[in-house]
Amino acid sequence: MNISKLDYCQFLLSSQINYTLTHMADHLQGFSHDTINRYLRGEKLSPRLLWEQVQPTLELDADPQGYVIFDDTVLDHSFGPRIEMVRRQWSGNEKSVIRGIGLVTCVYVNPHTEQFWVIDYRIFDPDTDGMSKLDHVKEMLRMARHRQLPFQTVLMDAWYATKEVMLQIAAMGKTFYCPLKSNRLVDDSAGEQPYRRIETLSWNQAELVHGKVVKVRGFSGDFKVKLFRVEVSTHRTEWVVTNDLSQSSTHDTQEVSAVRWKIEEFHREAKQLTGLEDCQCRKARIQRNHIACSLLVWVRLKTLAYQTRQTVYQLKHGLLADYLVQQLKNPAIKMVLA
Repeated sequence: MNISKLDYCQFLLSSQINYTLTHMADHLQGFSHDTINRYLRGEKLSPRLLWEQVQPTLELDADPQGYVIFDDTVLDHSFGPRIEMVRRQWSGNEKSVIRGIGLVTCVYVNPHTEQFWVIDYRIFDPDTDGMSKLDHVKEMLRMARHRQLPFQTVLMDAWYATKEVMLQIAAMGKTFYCPLKSNRLVDDSAGEQPYRRIETLSWNQAELVHGKVVKVRGFSGDFKVKLFRVEVSTHRTEWVVTNDLSQSSTHDTQEVSAVRWKIEEFHREAKQLTGLEDCQCRKARIQRNHIACSLLVWVRLKTLAYQTRQTVYQLKHGLLADYLVQQLKNPAIKMVLA
């Protein structure tokens, strides 16, 4: 009898804190650690498998106004064995450079139901494929269009707000909303003044409410964007741009930009509930297959959560609740008092 990806996914779904191959072998009768290791070394699970699994679960509206969000996260491998594909890179969560595997993801959001699904991903491994994180985002954008996904708006972090990406989105006939870094050079004077850092721009009351048209340095003269000053919190301001020049509300821009945090929610859930960053195997192929299976497990949990109107945390932790009920009724180890 051979092990399958279904067996491995079931292990990731069922296990609560330990996602090692040794732990799986200890609890799966008939399979040794070496058997599981050989399977994961020999299998080749690609991002296409994720799309095939998630596509039937998507709730798509006839009105193609969905959101596509891009971002990356780092799977922390600061400790433990030396693992292929692990490299030093900036982690937004840790606010520092750590050792880990870079994962670039794409999430689709239905704006009417506010439900979301991970639909694509890429592993950042430039030593193998020579591709940057920006290259991966551009490739996933093309794939979303090829799959005829009904979306109109693309959301992304300031890291991806480059000339190449923004022009690609505009050429597709799509709208983007993304923050720019405060030191980005723009012109709000129609060429009458030199480019200035965004953070030094002056704003009148009308511009604070409705935004203003600017030209970003490096773009051709006819490519302009609408810039909004968005107060995220008392101590934090975002400078959000969009190629939708008809957008005239800072409030609406802030609401659209807030949808971007759905992808952060996905990253947090996947890391906490599927063992996404807990594989300690050294080989890159095993790591790739582990990541693929972890994302499949998240899709399964999220699908059930939407169907049962629960959270993914309630579903996963509910397994422990069922175990406790069973043990209280028929304990495997009975308590005895002298």
